[in-house]
Amino acid sequence: MIEDVAGTATTGASDNGSALDHGGASDHGNAPRDGGAADGGAVGGGAADGGTAADPLRGRGGITVTKADRQYEDLVSGLNQRYVAAPDSVRLVSTTEEVVAVVQEAVDRGKRLAVRSSGHCYEDFVHNPEVRIILDMSGMHAVGYDPRLNAIAVESGATNLRTYQTLYPEWGVVVPAGFCYSVAMGGHVSGGAWGPLCRLHGLVVDHLYAVEVVVVDAAGRARAVIGTRDPDDPNHDLWWAHTGGGGGNFGVVTRYWFRSPGATGRDPRALLPKPPEELLVSAVSWPWDELSRDEFVRLVRNYADWHVAHLGPDDPARALISQLVLNHRSAGQIGMLVLVDASARGAERLLAGYLERIGEGVTVERGALTRHMGELPAMPQFAAPRRLPWLQAVRMLGTTNGVLNDPTLRAEYKSSFMRAGFPEGQLDALHAHLTREDVTNPNISVQLTSYGGRINAVHPAATAAPHRDAAFKMLWQVFWNDPADDDRNIGWARDCYRAVYAETGGVPVPNGVTDGCYVNYPDIDLNDPGLNTSGVPWHDLYYKGNYPRLQRIKAAWDPLDVFRHGQSVELPTA
Repeated sequence: MIEDVAGTATTGASDNGSALDHGGASDHGNAPRDGGAADGGAVGGGAADGGTAADPLRGRGGITVTKADRQYEDLVSGLNQRYVAAPDSVRLVSTTEEVVAVVQEAVDRGKRLAVRSSGHCYEDFVHNPEVRIILDMSGMHAVGYDPRLNAIAVESGATNLRTYQTLYPEWGVVVPAGFCYSVAMGGHVSGGAWGPLCRLHGLVVDHLYAVEVVVVDAAGRARAVIGTRDPDDPNHDLWWAHTGGGGGNFGVVTRYWFRSPGATGRDPRALLPKPPEELLVSAVSWPWDELSRDEFVRLVRNYADWHVAHLGPDDPARALISQLVLNHRSAGQIGMLVLVDASARGAERLLAGYLERIGEGVTVERGALTRHMGELPAMPQFAAPRRLPWLQAVRMLGTTNGVLNDPTLRAEYKSSFMRAGFPEGQLDALHAHLTREDVTNPNISVQLTSYGGRINAVHPAATAAPHRDAAFKMLWQVFWNDPADDDRNIGWARDCYRAVYAETGGVPVPNGVTDGCYVNYPDIDLNDPGLNTSGVPWHDLYYKGNYPRLQRIKAAWDPLDVFRHGQSVELPTA
């Protein structure tokens, strides 16, 4: 399942003559002007237009899979089996030219198009009954240094693990992306891309230098465009839109280029952050049966208060990241994972002090984590902290949970950002719903995960990801297998979420305590006026004050609204 990673692929797909525009739309929506084809050196080789002797099945738009093909069923659903599509075809592409051809065909034939890199979308934005063509980017997975842009190029189908297993062994660097090994960069990066190194190095988009996007102009012409971080780049807004604007909104991302702000020279080893050589790993739990309501409240409040006290970008405790998983009582345990940069000054002392602070006032003795929690595995061997080389720790945490490889998995998700500690009513609601006896699913959880640190060093408008003063984020995550249990499990998530945020219309509106939702954890319920009675629309929960600019960029780069889904950025009404 975990693929071997090829070396640095640096053949230039654009040698075939694809138009990589360097003219561009202004903030006012002027039509982009054509530029020339980029020279070689960009990551991502592949077949030119038309089939080749090596691959006679590959046409101008890649390989086409239809219902007549035996592999079709494997290509029309993703991680969440609640959503299964029935498109006319799935297109497997390996070059930018093939992407342009597929997009052009979809526009010319009036067929709804959706794009997937790895199939991890939480909602039906890809696997939707209205979609007629699924553009599958998983074949575009090259990772390498591009001397032309002096940046690390990563194609959108490259998974987190493939990216790590290229960047770190070859150059000792990393992009601070997520835990899950099989999430691909295409959608992950465009939504901001949180990861366990975020407190040390910020979001992935804080290191994004450029993006190549296949867009469609007002005349219905598909072409590839590059936008960069350079403020005088006429395509700069297109780059900005992909620093947290979310996937499926403006075009098809074919690749990203990464170079940290302030990086100098042309040595790939100096272009991106370096992860810790070693991590201190601790995994502990508290038995549900021994926790009173008051001790549960104290445990959760301790977690929140520590993170509020240590959310600053220069706080020495940014070397620590932690996930507290509030499983349903039927799971038997509440679990917590802690990772610390082992090279940080006083790392062992920082970890010991953190564990003591979280357990302060809780008389129940913490023990080993003996069962999986959410997407993380059981880790009884880490009841006492252990040191692991960074890449070994990443592989273990990302690949050893069978839940994420279950082909019958069904799921529901919700999210929030927290700026301050919990009001009493929110803690009461969490405890009440996690101890409900009418629901006995051990795969119900509410996860609290560290935020802040270097994330909060960036101005909310500098990227499209606006949540830059949160202390931690929350994820409601429910897994099950039987379609007959859909209503029960979805209902639990809705009930718990609405109860926690009952004082603000059932959602975490931006205020002094909460700060909206994470666009990479999409939740279509935010659109429903019966479930979101706050008066704050879904897009303000995701984007806050950045939404009007995203709408202007949408008008400039996708004026025909080719790229759309249930929560896509809307074209301006005036």
